[in-house]
Amino acid sequence: MLLAFTARAEQGGMGHYIPGQYTDFCGMPPTQSGWVFANYYLNYNNATFNGSKELPLGGIFAAGVTANMQGDVPIAIYSFPLDFFGGTLSSGISIPYLWADVKVDATYDRNQVKLSGSKQQTISGVGDIQWMPVMAGWTNGDFKFGGMFNVWVPSGSYQTGQLVNRGMGYWTFEPMLAFGWLSSKIGTEFSVFGAVDCNTENEKADYQSGDIFHLDGTLAQHVPLFGGIAGAGVSAFYLKQITGDSGSGAKLGDFMEKTYGIGPTLSYVYKIGKSDLILDGSWLPQTYSDKTTKGNYWWVKLTLAF
Repeated sequence: MLLAFTARAEQGGMGHYIPGQYTDFCGMPPTQSGWVFANYYLNYNNATFNGSKELPLGGIFAAGVTANMQGDVPIAIYSFPLDFFGGTLSSGISIPYLWADVKVDATYDRNQVKLSGSKQQTISGVGDIQWMPVMAGWTNGDFKFGGMFNVWVPSGSYQTGQLVNRGMGYWTFEPMLAFGWLSSKIGTEFSVFGAVDCNTENEKADYQSGDIFHLDGTLAQHVPLFGGIAGAGVSAFYLKQITGDSGSGAKLGDFMEKTYGIGPTLSYVYKIGKSDLILDGSWLPQTYSDKTTKGNYWWVKLTLAF
């Protein structure tokens, strides 16, 4: 749901939003008052950016990039006990803890006109916090719809000259719309999330990352199993940079990224008293990537709503 890795064409090849954060019913804005606690785990493994093309990383430029990153993200959301135009109003926050290892075949510092050989760097620690000040959800029979406004705060450390950082060094503001249909008769689910990420300038690197449009969704079938509800289907994502990178640090030009992918997803919902326990797992390989790394997103999400 809420991670801040450093490596997609918006300055280093990756922005605050990670494909798979919002894909299915468990990512919909709450439609009942109360608390939601969750823990999301992401493994982005064996991501590569090969060939003679350079990838900007922390103010330097790298070729032959291989990245492995993991994140553990505790999430807390509170839905207020009031009527919000017939829906539910919520706010939330998440604080990611990140591990990342990046290897490169060569780096080039354009400021110092310095070429270096292979390098490797490993980091861990708290990344950029995601704050969700406004989430609103409505329900109408089997249909759910809503919106949210996400803000990524540059709380993770960022230093120029590093292959990988715990933070991005800039703010991101993300308005998002969500729509979901989960049939109470046949158990079929269709969920879709669309958003635009608007980034501020990284003043340390003098780099303005372009804005991003992304669309994520799931088509799945749910059936009763062992006293709960099991689901299986496919999730997919599409991400495209809609404005170019700029600033004196953007020496490779607008460097506009595009990536998409599709993969299987599984879920299980079990009711404990009045609470819902949700386990969700998905694999989202990037089937196409341009101006960004290419790898596999593995998500495991545990959610408790009460």
